[in-house]
Amino acid sequence: MIIFMKEMDFPLRNQCQRVQNQNGPLSCTCVENGVTKVNAEKERVSLRCMKALASRGGVDAVSQQMASHPQYLESFLRTQHYILHMDGPLPLQYRHYIAIMAAAQHHCGYLVSLHSAQFLRVGGDPLWLQGLEAVPPRLQHLDQLNKVLAHQPWLTARSHIQALLKTGEQCWSLAELVQAVVLLAHCHSLSSFVFGSGTDVDPDPVPVPLHIAPNGTPPGYCLCDAANGNVSAPPPLTTPSEHTTRRRSLDSSCEMVCLKERIQKSQEEKERGECVLHTQTLQHTDVEDEEEMIYSADPSRFITDPEFGYQEFARREEDHFQVFRVQDYSWEDHGFSLVNRLYSDIGHLLDDRFRSVTTLPSSHGPDLKRAIWNYIHCMLGIRYDDYDYGEVNQLLEREMKLYIKSVACYPDATKTPMCPLPWAPLKPSERIHVNLLIMEARLQAELLYALRAITQYMIA
Repeated sequence: MIIFMKEMDFPLRNQCQRVQNQNGPLSCTCVENGVTKVNAEKERVSLRCMKALASRGGVDAVSQQMASHPQYLESFLRTQHYILHMDGPLPLQYRHYIAIMAAAQHHCGYLVSLHSAQFLRVGGDPLWLQGLEAVPPRLQHLDQLNKVLAHQPWLTARSHIQALLKTGEQCWSLAELVQAVVLLAHCHSLSSFVFGSGTDVDPDPVPVPLHIAPNGTPPGYCLCDAANGNVSAPPPLTTPSEHTTRRRSLDSSCEMVCLKERIQKSQEEKERGECVLHTQTLQHTDVEDEEEMIYSADPSRFITDPEFGYQEFARREEDHFQVFRVQDYSWEDHGFSLVNRLYSDIGHLLDDRFRSVTTLPSSHGPDLKRAIWNYIHCMLGIRYDDYDYGEVNQLLEREMKLYIKSVACYPDATKTPMCPLPWAPLKPSERIHVNLLIMEARLQAELLYALRAITQYMIA
């Protein structure tokens, strides 16, 4: 169930000399130490590996989209694997349920269904999937912070942190809350990528074959091996018929068979005063019904305030919301050290993601990347005093700006014809690169707001 990963070589902070940010959020000068040069042949080999796995159904839809940028994909997978499966204060069930709550804020059915299935695989109570009213109060209390970070992160305040950390049986520890915040921000931003790349356009649930691990990789094979140049992939898998694949999908998820019957029976028992869900031998049912039952989930059941959404920060009427100035609180100088202290090693992984996405090769140069990044932060209330925002209008056409805003601020709207797709002049890999920039810029913005609120709580 868990991908076996090689020992992670976390990027050392002293391998990069941070310079005062004059033009954007992630300017850095790398020290020549024999590892900074990109091996083009290694990248081509790893890309072929990723594409080979994708053609066999060995990678999930998101990884297939990112496969054109294998160096970034390695960094992304390391982070996601770490926060979902590795050591941390939150139990696995909580992690996947928090991911469900986060994805539901943007009605991202793909991620909600994916984490619903993984929630059950790690022993989660199926009753929780009926909605927030069925979960423990401490998860219900997280809903307010979840919706604020998802739609109006500038509202995040010390009071939100204080309410969750107050004493009592249902309170959060500081370490638990930091991991929850990272999960929320990760899944909010990933929802933007899912919609921007078109991963969520197909409403039909996709089963996971038996020979694929729950995380979307063949057993015993690490996706990071491809990005690391290890081309000793497992033997080719036979291509079963559609019926065989679906039957294997059912067999590999036997603990989730008859989910509807289990939920209905447990609810009937609860009405009779029997709150314990009895363990029973599960019988196979019709494959088509089971498929939909396992991998379909309605995101709306995890939303308590459907009217709450993004509002224009620049046109807000409330004067008490101040612009977030990076010169006062930045990822490099404040956020990294705080999150790494409270949630060991996650700072290194996140920092590697931010640097990876901004150093990906592009025919448009660093100015366009910087314009996209700073434009997204500007829409979320974050400003760089030393950046000329006139460059945004010079480098980004109106249609591109509208697309970036839609994907970053209300990604589920990209499913409608209202959102233009100005992709004609861009190669497929460059389209993915734009969506990766949107995702990472949004991720950092949410983390900055949340970590600043935590800092304010700690020093109060």
